[in-house]
Formats: sequence, C-alpha cells, structure tokens
Amino acid sequence: MTQGQTAGLDGSTSSAPSRGWGRPGMAPTRIVLVRHGETDHTTDKRFSGGLASANPPLNELGRRHVWETAEWLATVGEQVDVVLSSPVRRTLESAEIVAEVLGQREVLVDDGFAEMEFGTWDGMTFLEVAEKFPDELKAWFGDLDHAPGGGESFRTVQARVLAGLERVIEAHAGKTVVLVSHVTPIKTLVAQALGAPLEALYRMELQPASVTVLSWFLGGSEGDELMASMRVFNATPGAHWDGAFPL
Repeated sequence: MTQGQTAGLDGSTSSAPSRGWGRPGMAPTRIVLVRHGETDHTTDKRFSGGLASANPPLNELGRRHVWETAEWLATVGEQVDVVLSSPVRRTLESAEIVAEVLGQREVLVDDGFAEMEFGTWDGMTFLEVAEKFPDELKAWFGDLDHAPGGGESFRTVQARVLAGLERVIEAHAGKTVVLVSHVTPIKTLVAQALGAPLEALYRMELQPASVTVLSWFLGGSEGDELMASMRVFNATPGAHWDGAFPL
C-alpha cells in the first residue's frame, strides 16, 4: 500500500488524500470493544478457542474485573445503544454483566466475533504445544494461513470478523455499540482500523476486561470511504484513567 491509500473491508485500496475526517453531519459508529474477563484458562495461560473449545466460564476474579469495567463504562452509559457479544460462554457471561450495569435490556449475539479455534491445541499451555507440536507451532508463527491444531487460521478469523463488522455498521450506523469479544477478533479490528497488516496482531497485547474504542465513519476525498480512528486501546479502570470513561 502506498502513501495516500487506505484499506477497504475487502482488502482493496483507494485514493484517500483526506484522512481521519468524517462526512459533516454524520455521526460515526463507535464500537467499544471489551475483552472478556479471566477464566482459569487465562490464568494458566492455556489456549482457549471459540465454540468448539472447552468453553470455560469466568472465574471469580474475572467476574469482578468485568464488573469494575462495566461500572467504568456506566459513566457514559447513556450514550450506549447496543450491547453485542461473541456467542462463547466467557464473553456472554461478561456481556451480561456489562448489560446489567448499563441498564440494557438484552445482549445481542454475533458468531463472527468468536475467538479463533485452536483445534487440538485447545486447553494446552504454550509450553505443552511447543513440546508436543514444535513444527506446527513454528508453522503457525510463520504463516497467517496456517490453522493451528486443525482449527482456524488468522486469515480465516479475519474474514469472519470483518464480515461481522459490516453487519454491525449496517445495523447500528451512527450508534455506540459495546462489543464483548476476544483477543484475536479485537486485534483484527484494530489492525483493520489503522490500515495495518494482519501481522500487526503479533505486536499487540490486551488485558482481560480491557477496553478499546474504534470509530468508523465515511471519509476520504469523496466522503464515501469507510474509515476508522482509534481513541482508546487496552484500557482498564484505575490502571489507565481515573474518573469518567474517555468516550
């Protein structure tokens, strides 16, 4: 990609001499991304995938951290229109806490934002995978199209996450959506928003119950190009800001 270009949802590029400016009078679609709280797999640093995984619940600390994050978001709760979640147990449990604190009546679900499937690696620690499947682990680090343990590749996850993004923007244009998801889908959306290659996932860290905020809008030279900006990344209450959430 050359200077003056930006990536579309389909990976295409187009001229964009005007960056970061939305069409006048049109509200952006704000997506407040919340990573789920801790599970025992998180604590033990085990691979934990989507619906085909062991599907562990939140542990006690995870529930407490999500509650603290939800109370932080409640400082701008009147601006939140929708709470959306991955269908995986730990995200649904987190989203239900967020919805309760924000006073939302329901949690919508979109399968596109589930975590990557890790196949036979699911439930194993990194060290266990390195010892049992060293060649496959090396292949996974070197190839975004390689599916770990017969699960999903990063490219496969990217395709379904970006399809989910299109659905969110179409259904909730100009609204503020709290989306509870996982590490890989959140990193994928951040990379897309910043026009970064998918390899950028390797250079991001996300804490459990952390918050990342992306705004999607029509901009570019003709005012019809879907663009994004990032306002917050990997933020947690207290550790990053005190007081009201910086929406």
